[in-house]
Amino acid sequence: MISAVVFDVGETLTYDRRFWGGWADWLDVPHHTLSALVGAVVAQGRDNAEALRLIRPGIDVRAEYEARERAGRGEQIADEDLYPDVRRALAGLRELGLWVGVAGNQTVRVAELLRKLELPADAVATSGEWGVAKPQREFYEQVAAWAGRPPSEILYVGDHPQNDIIPARAAGLRTAHLRRGPWGYLYADTGQAAQADWRIDSLDELPILLAPA
Repeated sequence: MISAVVFDVGETLTYDRRFWGGWADWLDVPHHTLSALVGAVVAQGRDNAEALRLIRPGIDVRAEYEARERAGRGEQIADEDLYPDVRRALAGLRELGLWVGVAGNQTVRVAELLRKLELPADAVATSGEWGVAKPQREFYEQVAAWAGRPPSEILYVGDHPQNDIIPARAAGLRTAHLRRGPWGYLYADTGQAAQADWRIDSLDELPILLAPA
């Protein structure tokens, strides 16, 4: 029985175009250059921050985050950054009586921005607030404690098998792989994505899948 659904953020709920566009502007390179490098490192199985290091070797990403904030060029999330199915799907899940959470590998600042959007969710949290990040098992243990449910009753939804599906499953959660965004499309037909309980192309599928028989 699923009693709670928790969502990843980037390329699950939000487009990453503003995120990477902001970094491209900050590093003074064309947007398509950074996008291509992100795709390249993802295809190689490397962390996407490696794309920033290819442009500026030795970059201290955390320090640059702080510098961007001080310069008034930090992270921003608005309604137009949400995929069009997000509010509709989250509201549909709550109408089914399910607890809905949002928890991903983002900064404290992103948590604040997401809360300002007033999504139809019961709670929002990020790795920056928790001090632990995916794919660490402790992240998913924190998800379960935060949701107040046994892991087996929690469905975690994300686009990245290595960060979202495999570690969540190892921690006892149920999983749904979302086929969108670079990681979602790249890994859609792999054995890693096949480990998910469900494989979906839209969040709109979730209220239908989880509706009582």
